[in-house]
Amino acid sequence: MDTTLIAVIAVIIVAMVFDYTNGFHDAANAIATSVSTRALTPRIALALAAVGNFVGAHFGAGVAKTVGDGLVTLPTGVESLGVLFAGVIGAICWNLITWYFGLPSSSSHALFGGLVGATLFAAGGVVQWLNIVEKVIIPMVLSPVVGLVLGYLVMLAILWLFRKGHPGKLGRGFRWAQTASAAAMSVGHGMQDAAKTMGIVVLALYTGGYQSDKSHIPEWVFWTSAAMLAAGTYAGGWRIIRTLGRKIIDLGPPEGFAAETVASAVLYFNALVLKAPISTTHTITSAIMGVGATKRLSAVRWNVAGNIVVAWVITFPAAAIIACITYFLVRPIFG
Repeated sequence: MDTTLIAVIAVIIVAMVFDYTNGFHDAANAIATSVSTRALTPRIALALAAVGNFVGAHFGAGVAKTVGDGLVTLPTGVESLGVLFAGVIGAICWNLITWYFGLPSSSSHALFGGLVGATLFAAGGVVQWLNIVEKVIIPMVLSPVVGLVLGYLVMLAILWLFRKGHPGKLGRGFRWAQTASAAAMSVGHGMQDAAKTMGIVVLALYTGGYQSDKSHIPEWVFWTSAAMLAAGTYAGGWRIIRTLGRKIIDLGPPEGFAAETVASAVLYFNALVLKAPISTTHTITSAIMGVGATKRLSAVRWNVAGNIVVAWVITFPAAAIIACITYFLVRPIFG
């Protein structure tokens, strides 16, 4: 078997491992609110999230193109596959670290950080810093702000519209509504997160010489990426689900519905209109904070929120450092 083919297969395998860890790490994004409000049982919620992620993956081609062709310029030959391999390993390691501590950090930014860290130290590799700023850093800052503000405003609107409703009837109604909002959130997560894995696989195929177009996504890549993300989602990431669903605020069905609706709308707009790879974790977490702030500011456990924000900030450089170390270790193999 040719060396290049072995390297391409190695990158595809670690990309799928990343996709799986992304699924169980970010399963909380779609289902934590529904589980915590008892709108859905944990297993039904996970199954719904898995199906939604699978469906959403087929609408993420724009995001995949941005990841595959817009963030870094790789060196030539087999060395470029070593950069991809190290970058994805950096993201996997950071996902596992933050999962262990129950911190809902961004798998997306772990992947971007890993790619940048490995590329920086590769001869001939170039980081497209302008695109990093426009397509990663600015959305990283803006999406949580938008999620926070919209979460606050949508929850205020719900409180006003249903101010005369019976609490018991409203709770039951919003539990049903949460089935739809959780499904929408799951599809949005698939659009964003499966697409990032697809971008890595396409980049590996292109640099290995197995396809001539960076923007073409073979059908098997859609299905494989979607299936791995769905499998990881169904495995569940209970540590992070507990953090998002219970530790930031005490959620009721109306709050859960508002947070999921806002987060899914932001995800859809970025994936379908801007083609921007944003963090589902940042978006849903900030929406939950915004919704909680309508009760009173002290309703949000800001110490927990502060720990999450710290994890957000250090994700990119931490994954980059791990990827850099990994690249130095694997460079002789991919040389």
